[in-house]
Amino acid sequence: MNIFINEKPADITLDTEKNLGDVMSGIEQWLSTSGSRIKKICLDDKDIPADALGEAFGIGVTDIKKLELFVSPWRELAAEALENLYETSMLYSKAAFDERKNIAAEWEKSASARFIKSDIPDISYLAGLVLSGEGLSASDFIMLIEERLRELADPKQEIDNSTANVELIAGRLEELPLDMQTGKDQRAAETIQLFSGISQKLFRVLLIFRSEGLSTETFTIDGLSAKIFVEDFNSSLKELSSAYENRDTVLVGDIAEYELAPRLLKLFSAMKNIGESG
Repeated sequence: MNIFINEKPADITLDTEKNLGDVMSGIEQWLSTSGSRIKKICLDDKDIPADALGEAFGIGVTDIKKLELFVSPWRELAAEALENLYETSMLYSKAAFDERKNIAAEWEKSASARFIKSDIPDISYLAGLVLSGEGLSASDFIMLIEERLRELADPKQEIDNSTANVELIAGRLEELPLDMQTGKDQRAAETIQLFSGISQKLFRVLLIFRSEGLSTETFTIDGLSAKIFVEDFNSSLKELSSAYENRDTVLVGDIAEYELAPRLLKLFSAMKNIGESG
């Protein structure tokens, strides 16, 4: 079997692989470390559609002369899928009521829908609600997709644009226990919501940097590997959520002021440095 990736011969030696499924498993594992994804598979100059992959994976390696793989960076595939979802959402928002069901059904069958379901599950969940007439309005959902597309197109600029917001939210975290003690429940709830939103945004951009080759094992934040830092960050976030639900203002204050506020600023500073260093 001759293997080609993006029309170039691949230096891949088969060993114990018996069928196409075995071969693809090894190649996908190898590609995942580079942040790339397989976009199209061709066997002996014939495209294999997504719904026929299961059957094709059982074909023996001795029965295949030529395997062609077309690979794209994760970031590129994500942007393409989100652009398709954006167009679908625009079409849905302008369609008559009796046309919307067909638009939603066509989206569900698309390759973009499958990619988003596997790689951007939160957007997939929201898309399912929006295209069934529930959840966010189509216009609000479109604005959300636009934000995700900006992150993919220029993550550095999105980080730069978040500076004032991050500083504001860090300050509000320090004020959170006082807000709870003085009965400013609505402001306290808003602070938690804002903090959750900016944290998720920073983690999404970090994922984009990872897809471009950043190692969370070697990249450090506040003297820790990014992997450990994020794990500790998420652990503190869960503690804050539990303490907030239990109205434990003392614990909320300690976690918000002494753990999450400084960690948010350190995470943001480290990510700005990534963008500036390219």
